[in-house]
Amino acid sequence: MAGVDKRIVPIILAGGKGTRLWPISRSARPKQFLNLAGDNSLFQQTLTRVSDSAKFAAPIVITNNEYRFLVAEQALEAGVDLGGILLEPVARNTTAAVLAAAKFMASTSNEDTLMFVLASDHRIVEDADYAAAVDAAAACATAGNLVTFGIQPTEPATGYGYIEQGVAIANGGFKVAKFVEKPDLVVAEQLVAGGKHFWNSGMFLFERDVIMSECEKLAPAVASAVALAVENADKDLDFVRLDEASFSQSPDISIDYAIFEKTDKAVVVPAPIIWSDLGSWDAVWKVGAQDSAGNVAVGDVLLSETKNSLVYSETGQVTVSGLDDVAVIVSEDAIFVGALSEAQKVGALVKVLRSDKRTAPLTETHRTCYRPWGGYSSLVIGNRFQVKRLFVKPGKKLSLQKHHHRSEHWVVVSGTAEVTIDDSVQTLSENQSVYIPLGAVHRLENKGKILLELIEVQTGSYFGEDDIVRLEDEFGRV
Repeated sequence: MAGVDKRIVPIILAGGKGTRLWPISRSARPKQFLNLAGDNSLFQQTLTRVSDSAKFAAPIVITNNEYRFLVAEQALEAGVDLGGILLEPVARNTTAAVLAAAKFMASTSNEDTLMFVLASDHRIVEDADYAAAVDAAAACATAGNLVTFGIQPTEPATGYGYIEQGVAIANGGFKVAKFVEKPDLVVAEQLVAGGKHFWNSGMFLFERDVIMSECEKLAPAVASAVALAVENADKDLDFVRLDEASFSQSPDISIDYAIFEKTDKAVVVPAPIIWSDLGSWDAVWKVGAQDSAGNVAVGDVLLSETKNSLVYSETGQVTVSGLDDVAVIVSEDAIFVGALSEAQKVGALVKVLRSDKRTAPLTETHRTCYRPWGGYSSLVIGNRFQVKRLFVKPGKKLSLQKHHHRSEHWVVVSGTAEVTIDDSVQTLSENQSVYIPLGAVHRLENKGKILLELIEVQTGSYFGEDDIVRLEDEFGRV
């Protein structure tokens, strides 16, 4: 990197809920952990972009307790070692998150002090323009500036904030003249036509000590709360749990409002890169592989006399005929159909669904839920019984546990299971089954080399997750 003699520390924000991509993205497994634009998740793609150890130090990820194992597992799958996983006890926006990372960096006495703040759910094409923008931003940050990346607009988008460039500085940056809130169409057209405005990408690069100093000056309430949260943090396996009592006292405010709109150190570096925040289904359509009629089809999809549409199926055959500008999104248990050009409205629909206790679960969890050992799919839910498909990764095991309100029957579909029931341990192969009585201490383990799949039939009076009494757990959930 020209003018920079130290590595950059990526700070990856991975705690968002991604409600505008419902029903595929939900609070239990949001868009950053889904394969929406390629074979790997957006989070894994973000990790890969900063995996060059000559240029980048090990990334620090900021997320919440609910996503901690998704972060760890997907980083392992991507082959990227992490410099830390910080767990926010409550959401307090980007100022608190970034400052927590800075304080954590300072506590580890790492000589690498350049911080590159990235969202985990953006799609970026890693090319020469991307590398040049990062190098320019690093050089500007080394000179003491707080750098934001400005995306060259390709259309008068109303879903992004804008940055107005001011006077030029060294290393290809410009002083920030003004930040512009998300405009209406008329204003957006004027901004794009003027040629001095960029989309606000939400990516930043700065020196650790500079951002800490500016935060102490411009957002002292955030600074004091976060400092105590890091000082009183607990180490839990590979995670750092920020102190809840302290962190919850921080104001809930973005780094744009708290710091960048107030500081005299704000600089924008133009980034003529291929970028999308994938914040809505029409954004997914724009980056997808369109056919000659402008359609993007994902999954088992058949299209007839249809154009300019996105049809996405997680399960089952979907056939669409004679439509234009439509989004059809099919998950395991919900379907969204609407005008593709008005896909920004999905977020408002999710709020309505969440307000009704009957439909609220559809915004929170998927029929298939992932756990650090594998996961399960709910197949049938009835009165005093439910049926699940369990899948356990090779070498993984569930916690040693018992239940007060249900018994279980396990049938092995594929693979080999080692089953502990009280003082008995037995091995089950395909088509073999076992019964776990109510109250029995039990554990399921896959010691084999292939995925273990079972059908689980639960019977009893209550099936909530809080009826799992964990006695031993390698993931720290006792």
